[in-house]
Amino acid sequence: MGIVVVEICDGSLITEIDLEKIIESKYPEVAVIESSCLSFCGMCAKRPYAIVNGKRIFAKTTEECLQLIMKQIEAELAIFA
Repeated sequence: MGIVVVEICDGSLITEIDLEKIIESKYPEVAVIESSCLSFCGMCAKRPYAIVNGKRIFAKTTEECLQLIMKQIEAELAIFA
């Protein structure tokens, strides 16, 4: 498991892309975990989101959310650099 954990809900709009493949190939120290529910009722159906080391990241589009997720990953990894 990585030093940065990205959690996604399997009902989230972020699952339109293969987030696990994209993130884990670019950042080997990051683990993507898909759960059936992250208890943010309704949010998964309204906009793409993920949780990066406990911080909720969301956006209007999947592409924008991916960029924000990667930005947060970079910030988290900088702590360990």
